[in-house]
Amino acid sequence: MKIVILCGGLGTRLREETELRPKPMVEIGGRPILWHLMKIFGHHGLRDFVLCLGYKGGVIKEYFLHYEAMSRDLCIRLGARSTVTYLGEHEEQDYTVTLADTGETALTGARVKRAERHLDAGRFMVTYGDGLADVDLGRLLAFHASHGRLATVTTVRAPSRFGVVDADDEGRVQRFREKPASGAWISAGFFVFEPPVLAYLSTHDACTLEREPLERLAADGQLMAYRHPGEFFPMDTARDHQALNERWDRGEAPWKVW
Repeated sequence: MKIVILCGGLGTRLREETELRPKPMVEIGGRPILWHLMKIFGHHGLRDFVLCLGYKGGVIKEYFLHYEAMSRDLCIRLGARSTVTYLGEHEEQDYTVTLADTGETALTGARVKRAERHLDAGRFMVTYGDGLADVDLGRLLAFHASHGRLATVTTVRAPSRFGVVDADDEGRVQRFREKPASGAWISAGFFVFEPPVLAYLSTHDACTLEREPLERLAADGQLMAYRHPGEFFPMDTARDHQALNERWDRGEAPWKVW
């Protein structure tokens, strides 16, 4: 199964990190968030990726072109008959990464449509290159197969914007809850699509997956929501970036399922 990852956005709300690199290359624990995301899929045996490139896509190309050299020990013979021998192995075995240029200004739906040439005729997944989750992909795929519709979106409970203070009638604080989950469910990406979904998309730059295409699928009764009971970690701001690194450093990264 092909896994399409949207990697082309400008990342304007994380501008201090994205001046020189695309947001999927911003690091958590010394590795790009894109690497963490691909490791989640790889853990579930899903290792055939199509990366939709846009803003500073060359940085992502360079990363994978030099991945072997940067991830393994090397033995280099210098001189006229120079050679490079890779020593040992890294853990990312049998990953296939297709790097697809999908335009500097294209929105999400257009990027997926432009990557159609790299997809097989079967079921595929789509997700964002800047959001991590501890989603059980086996259960997600089983849910999708069970309902028989064209599309599934993974949803999570939205965290409250503010912490909550629980107090009794006299004002004694019983507990403080830091941004508990609200009752609303929001999209976390991790979409599962059947090939006919591509007919709902356009190559026009302004085609936004989350707007008309998904709205039409919903109107046609072809969109289902998988309710993920765990956590979702978007990286939209510098504060999000800092929080993700702090979690990783503390060894409290629920998305690390590998």
